[in-house]
Amino acid sequence: MSGPLSKSPFSAQMRLHFVVFLWGFTGLLGALIHLNAWALVWNRMGLAIGVLYAFFLWKKWPLYIHPERRKTVVLAGAIIMLHWVTFFAAIKVSKVSVALVCLSTGAFFGSLLEPLFFKKKIDYKELLLSLFAIVGLATIFQVETEHRWGIGLGLTSALLSALFSLINGKLIQTETAHSITFFELLSGWILLGLCFALPGLGPQFALPQPVDLLWLVLLATACTAYAFVESVEVMKVLSPFTVLLSINLEPVYGIAVARWVLGEQEAMSPAFYLGAGLILTSVLVNAWLKARFIPPLPPSAQTS
Repeated sequence: MSGPLSKSPFSAQMRLHFVVFLWGFTGLLGALIHLNAWALVWNRMGLAIGVLYAFFLWKKWPLYIHPERRKTVVLAGAIIMLHWVTFFAAIKVSKVSVALVCLSTGAFFGSLLEPLFFKKKIDYKELLLSLFAIVGLATIFQVETEHRWGIGLGLTSALLSALFSLINGKLIQTETAHSITFFELLSGWILLGLCFALPGLGPQFALPQPVDLLWLVLLATACTAYAFVESVEVMKVLSPFTVLLSINLEPVYGIAVARWVLGEQEAMSPAFYLGAGLILTSVLVNAWLKARFIPPLPPSAQTS
């Protein structure tokens, strides 16, 4: 899945930016695939699980979670499933750009929740930067009222993303990244499958049409399975600063790709781009401030 990793930081950085570009590409694929958000996520997770399991089997990486942490992994699996569902639902009812901008606020939800999870003091620099994000969101809300459902779903997705990251921040201290990811995807996939079985209450199940298969396979393999393994690999060479800052460019890549491919369908008002600029600037500044003080990744956070 992933070739031998060069020790060159430049080579590793180019590979990382390709991964971030793929993550940004998920928004466009969500718009192109005709499945509803629930069915889209179920098919995506199922395909990614199969690809990752085959890769881990080939690499002979053991898959194990300590019994004491299995309930936490299942909870995280449910959260990441709902995160993806709300993200793709935001795209379906609105636009790719709206969903991606709202998703970028996840860093600030994390800043507010992190002291509760890790019993840390509130970082007032992060709160100050959050004000810029709030101003940006207020600007978007004021002029893009027709996208209020997409904005609401996007912000919900960002909150779930922050919760997921914080839970994984605890799990990675004792478990391997590949085991965490595999069992989270598996549990989320099973839980979503059970939702389809709820009579009259669950979401509508659907299998992909032939026209959607290519995009769905690309989403599950390149944007999910491959991107996960590659993102872990480059952490062995790159500094946390580089990784964190690059990942926060995902909305920029995603909005640019969606605008290029979908054209006028993704066109937004100047006020939207002003608000988006405020949010993305605050996210990048926050990443830069945080990365200055991040220690090297522990061996438990890396795969071999």
